[in-house]
Formats: sequence, C-alpha cells, structure tokens
Amino acid sequence: MTWKEGDDGDVADVAANDDNNNGEVDDEDCRRRRRRRRRLLLREFYRGDEGVTSMDRVLVVDCDVHQGDGTSTFSQQPPATEGGIATRDRDNGDRDRILRNNLHGKLFTLDLHAANNYPHPKETSTYDIPLPDECDDTTYLTALKTSLSKALTEVQPQLVLYNAGVDVFHADKLGRLDLSWEGMERRDEHVIRTCVENGIPVACVVGGGYDDDA
Repeated sequence: MTWKEGDDGDVADVAANDDNNNGEVDDEDCRRRRRRRRRLLLREFYRGDEGVTSMDRVLVVDCDVHQGDGTSTFSQQPPATEGGIATRDRDNGDRDRILRNNLHGKLFTLDLHAANNYPHPKETSTYDIPLPDECDDTTYLTALKTSLSKALTEVQPQLVLYNAGVDVFHADKLGRLDLSWEGMERRDEHVIRTCVENGIPVACVVGGGYDDDA
C-alpha cells in the first residue's frame, strides 16, 4: 500500500459500494478515513516498511524535562554486527537492531532537557540541548529558537513530532527547571508556528508533569 496526500481511492470505493448513501460519503466519514491513513502512515514509518511511504526524514522535538533516551537511541548509528546479529542484542534477539537499521538516517531528535536530571548516563541525540538547573523562560526560549532553527535547516524534515513536556514548570517536584506557564505557552506557540510557517506537518503530544497543577 503506497499512500500520498490527496489519494482518496478508498473513500471513492466505499462510496460506490455503500447502498445507504447513494454513492456519497459525508464529510465526517472522509475526515475519519484521512485521519486513519495518517495514523497508518506513522505506524509504517516507525516499522520501517519499504514501499509504504516516501517520508524519510522525521524530526522529534522533545521538550520533556528528561532526555528522551529511548528515542535518541533510534537516531544513532546502528550497533556493529557479527554474523548478521547486533553484538549488544544477541541475548534479546535482533528486534532493536532491525528497528535501528530501519530508522537510521530517517529519524532525527532535538532534545531540550535538564542536564542534571534523569537519565544518567544520557544517550546521544542528533541535537542535545542540556539545560542548567533553574533555567528560566528567557534562557530556555533562546536555546529553543536557536536549536530548532538549526535542526529544521539541516534535517529538512517532512514531519515534526513534538513532545510538549509540562515538567519544565517551575513548581514541578521532579523538574529542576524554572519555566512559567507563560514561558511554556510561548515555547509551544514557537514550535508549532515555526513548523506551520515552514509548511511542515506537526503532531503534538503532552508529556511529563509531576505537580498538582500539571
């Protein structure tokens, strides 16, 4: 199955075979099917299936206070192999090796995180931005703007996956940073606006949060 934006073949097929709507599909049905296609597109990208999508450059912008070490590992060079099986993965099979081989050169990570927070030691992201304890709005936003501009210019992503971590909030018990609500709003607005202005699709999730106000 190869899918591209604007391909509405299955919507037309459903319309033609639906006796209850006289060959027509309502707007909500079309929207639902397009959303399903986008979910399949992401799933197949992460599985690394060949021939499914032309998307080959995705940037993860991770603003959770903790480094996204799991995502970082998939943006690294795959581990050395012996006899076709990654040395570090022998005991656990080669699933991780396969995933890393499939995603290497396709998945890139920009990770802003508290330098002194978990995990220790940290993995190596494509772009790591370690921030000092009690980092405030101004320092954080300056680092974000500079690093995001660099990442978008160099990676030229076809999709951005944005993790809007709320554990950077100053009252977060486990965060170590010092952002205000206004600072987090400006952060989110900058990431989304920058992507939209550059014509890059962006999918957002909320992460972290270890305070009553999170």
